[in-house]
Amino acid sequence: MTVTRRSYLQLSAATAAAGLAGTASATQDPNRKAGSTKGRIKQSGVAWCYGGPLEELAELCVKLGVPAIDVVAPGKWDVLKKHDLKCSLTIVRGKGYNIGNALNREENHEGYLEILKKAIDQNAEAGFENVLVFSGNRRKGLSDKQGLENCAKALKQVVGYAAEKGQVIQMELLNSKRDHKGYMFDRSPWGVELVQKVGSDAFKLVYDIYHAQIMEGDVIQTIRDHHEAFGHYHTAGVPGRSNLDHTQELYYPAIMEAIAATGFQGYVGQEFRPKGDRVKAFTQAVEWCDV
Repeated sequence: MTVTRRSYLQLSAATAAAGLAGTASATQDPNRKAGSTKGRIKQSGVAWCYGGPLEELAELCVKLGVPAIDVVAPGKWDVLKKHDLKCSLTIVRGKGYNIGNALNREENHEGYLEILKKAIDQNAEAGFENVLVFSGNRRKGLSDKQGLENCAKALKQVVGYAAEKGQVIQMELLNSKRDHKGYMFDRSPWGVELVQKVGSDAFKLVYDIYHAQIMEGDVIQTIRDHHEAFGHYHTAGVPGRSNLDHTQELYYPAIMEAIAATGFQGYVGQEFRPKGDRVKAFTQAVEWCDV
């Protein structure tokens, strides 16, 4: 049989459509029980971006078998405990320190480490394990190299304390191209070098897949090469930081397979802004990542 370019493309399109239909039917298996997961990827919700009440997200997490929620303020931990959920990532806040003003500035160290230790204590007492910090933004006269050295100097002072309390300090990679102009830790090699300098299992990186895709791409190979430095992952669709579906350029089932293959035991947080029905969007994301 002679195969023309047009017939080949028609056949390829039909095959692709059948494949997508098969994926959808497998993902939306009507026989799947609520709360059941394959267990290779431990997922978490993310409170700030869900777009609905924390109580609603907590109930949905329980229904889907998601054991935790990221970035819940201590004043709302009672909602998590009510549903037997964990706060999988507790942000360090206070005294004017934030994403842009953090550990890469030596003058911040004394005050920042004070509130970081308090967050470690509070987190440990609640039975949670991870605290979230940031590098801070670039400043005139502060090179990326010096910023890295400053971060390492600060973290070395507190990782021993964190380890004693059973805590892991996690620093997040963010993009400086669109969402966080000037942010210093915007590429994975910088963070991996920082982990090596600190030299403690009590310090890891939050590899935010959305931010990393915008800045450098090569997501799956980066996970394979540097997974030992990553203590937490975040998701979101690119472009737009929205739903995990077939309209965006990242194919999350393959990414989750890569993460699972490393033996990762931490959390993958669904940090996207739902478009449309937020319950359906979150449910689809959880199912897509349940590999």
